[in-house]
Amino acid sequence: MQAGLAGDAAAYRRLLEALTPVLRARARRGFQRAGLPPAEAEDVVQEALLAIHLKRHSWDSARPLGPWLAAILRHKLVDALRRRPAAAHVPIDDLLEILPAEAPPEPVRGHELDRLLAQLGARQRDIVQALTVEGLSAREAAQRLRMSEGAVRVALHRALKTLALLTGRQAA
Repeated sequence: MQAGLAGDAAAYRRLLEALTPVLRARARRGFQRAGLPPAEAEDVVQEALLAIHLKRHSWDSARPLGPWLAAILRHKLVDALRRRPAAAHVPIDDLLEILPAEAPPEPVRGHELDRLLAQLGARQRDIVQALTVEGLSAREAAQRLRMSEGAVRVALHRALKTLALLTGRQAA
């Protein structure tokens, strides 16, 4: 570094070439400790090399070079981790095998369904019956009820939400 600061370009290039693998290994370890893929550390290495180049005049030659370099890398690593979204990368490939199966809700019996449907408004009741009981499409129900498809979908969603509240189930 001293030779590079004195104007020896070849010595400075050799320094950066020797530092790159060390910086890369440390950046990868930092990413790994943060639970992130170590392959993404290359940007941090490049930022650190650029910062070393731009700030080389601030290095005090009376002090060791290693801690100065480590501080630059640490700051670049922290900056990179702060720029990332807060969500962690969690592989979900085998998640279904780990999680217990959710028990299906108990079906609503006929007389209970009639009681629940009676608590809906006439329009909502007609939509629920047309779509869920009779199996019509939203377009067919809209034509029968003289409504737009969008209005049928909105009314169905509201009706199902009301039914879920009435049965004590969570509405989606």
